[in-house]
Amino acid sequence: MNIVKQDLNKILEKKVLSTEIKWMNIYHPFIARKALPGQFIILRPTEESERIPLTIAGTNPEKGTIEIIFQEIGVTTKKLGSLDQGEKIHNLAGPLGKPIHIENCGRVLFVTGGIGSAFVYWMAKGFKEAGNSIWAIMGARNAELLILEDKMREICDKVLISTDDGSKGVKGFVTNVLEDALNSGEKADLVVCAGPVLMMKNVSIITKKYNIKTIASLNPIMIDGTGMCGGCRVTVGGKVRFACVDGPDFDAHDVDFDELLKRTGFYKKHEQCCLDLYLKSRQQDGFTSTTAE
Repeated sequence: MNIVKQDLNKILEKKVLSTEIKWMNIYHPFIARKALPGQFIILRPTEESERIPLTIAGTNPEKGTIEIIFQEIGVTTKKLGSLDQGEKIHNLAGPLGKPIHIENCGRVLFVTGGIGSAFVYWMAKGFKEAGNSIWAIMGARNAELLILEDKMREICDKVLISTDDGSKGVKGFVTNVLEDALNSGEKADLVVCAGPVLMMKNVSIITKKYNIKTIASLNPIMIDGTGMCGGCRVTVGGKVRFACVDGPDFDAHDVDFDELLKRTGFYKKHEQCCLDLYLKSRQQDGFTSTTAE
């Protein structure tokens, strides 16, 4: 493969999946050759940006590209979303974290909330290629924020949908659909969940009752991504673990989700303050609230 070093970190393609969610295909052959499902990158979209982790949604080693899918929530993801095709991300590092262990275990159920499907799609493909039966329960606040449904249907034997407002599928939460499915006699040998922390906590409570092994893809606060800062520490099985080097995937039944909820919400006020200042500055520079996204 002919590596063009001056094109490293260049955004080759960009798509808007919804008003808040975007997909990018980025040129980085070194990461593309090494990355495996479950791993992530840490990037800074601009020189003054903070570092944020994003799950790798897929790779093309032959073309030297990696895919990311992200939701514009805070300042950094909005800055990333404002970059256009042909522009470069300031810097990125990876692949980081441990890849998920993929084997033929029978029937694997993926439960996702919000952008969680971006975390698990590559994993689901891997489990399908390993000979497993795959099904999914996918949820979002509304139909517009539901992503990758078509791609998941391509590899899944069954896909169940829920939305908070009932605009698509069952009105309610993925946990309601999961419990109804298991109560009706549906079986799973492994459950993988990704999405909001509270959702993953509730999924783990349900699957524990049915004695189904469950993996949670955790998304704690992360800074350096190499285990040195300790910002991503989580308690798993009564022991401190670092999501960046020991995870990000853990046995959900051992995770202290209450502690994780407190830690992930610690900077909410600061994050909102920074976001308000950022949007105000964008408006002063002549951007509307929609173009700033």
